[in-house]
Amino acid sequence: MAISIRELDRGSMGVWDRYVQSHPEGTFCHRAGWKFAVEAGTGHKCPFLYADDGGTVVGVLPLSMRKSLLFGNALISSMFAVYGGALYRSDGVRDQLYDAAWRMAEKAGIRFFENRTITPDHDDTPGWHSLGGKSATFIRDIPSEDDDAVLLAIPRKQRAVVRKALANDLTCNWQPDIADVYSLYAESVRNLGTPVFPLKLFSAFTHEFPDNTCMQLIKAPDGVPVASLFSFYDEKTVLPYYAGGSPGARRYGAHDFMYYTLMCWARKRGIQRFDFGRSKVDSGPYSFKKNWGFEPQELAYECRLAPGEDVPNLSPQNGKYALMVKVWKQLPLAIANRLGPILARHLG
Repeated sequence: MAISIRELDRGSMGVWDRYVQSHPEGTFCHRAGWKFAVEAGTGHKCPFLYADDGGTVVGVLPLSMRKSLLFGNALISSMFAVYGGALYRSDGVRDQLYDAAWRMAEKAGIRFFENRTITPDHDDTPGWHSLGGKSATFIRDIPSEDDDAVLLAIPRKQRAVVRKALANDLTCNWQPDIADVYSLYAESVRNLGTPVFPLKLFSAFTHEFPDNTCMQLIKAPDGVPVASLFSFYDEKTVLPYYAGGSPGARRYGAHDFMYYTLMCWARKRGIQRFDFGRSKVDSGPYSFKKNWGFEPQELAYECRLAPGEDVPNLSPQNGKYALMVKVWKQLPLAIANRLGPILARHLG
């Protein structure tokens, strides 16, 4: 039978996820629930495509459509995700998935397709361009023996920082209210000049992945929350994803305590890998993760452009957005939290 390209619905979530979990390059961001969480949390259409060969899934491609007057229209694999791109068993399936995606983009009047692949799918393919060299991901195994082994795996200088944080009488609440976790995250991104993602998105993720999300709320000795973390996990990998903190977090080493505590939590559940996520090359977070002993792996993002189009530049360093960043840092938190989700739903 000929391979047909279909769009994911609720009824095909199981076969989609089984394929993703069996594929050597499958990630949590490829999971079927990502589609429904982003649609419910941001209002974007997410036409996840899969290749069907006589009732057997032989390839998948998660997609999101962004339509924004301020930030432009784009097809993205996949919004709010660190990883994306097609998973496939043959080049023929790959080509059918990407061709179907591009036809969908053209029909919707979209002239830019961002593909968040770990390794490139389209080297030297006409119309495709590399976006690599700008960001890296950081993944390392978690020692399985005990918590001391987790600590000893951290390089000496950073290990001393973690030991100091462990002596600061911090506490970790593993079942906090999502609003408290979100509140610290919102404060943190406002201080960076970035609009905050909708709380509705966080709630949608917990709804779609009730057994694959965890939250931490770190409190100072006086009981005041100073840091928070929203993470995804499966049986193999934990991904600390949305981290927040107050200005007082640095004083206590709250983030160092928080990440070490998450590593120990994951170890006890038999989780083997810690995925520290994406950072821009040579940025502060990039250096922070290297200090923990993680080696950067360059992300080979790529894009397809319609004739005559240029790669959009949504970087905060872009003069078009630099003033916005400067102003955003000065906004009262209540105003930033009200306006931010309206803008940030287009920035994932």
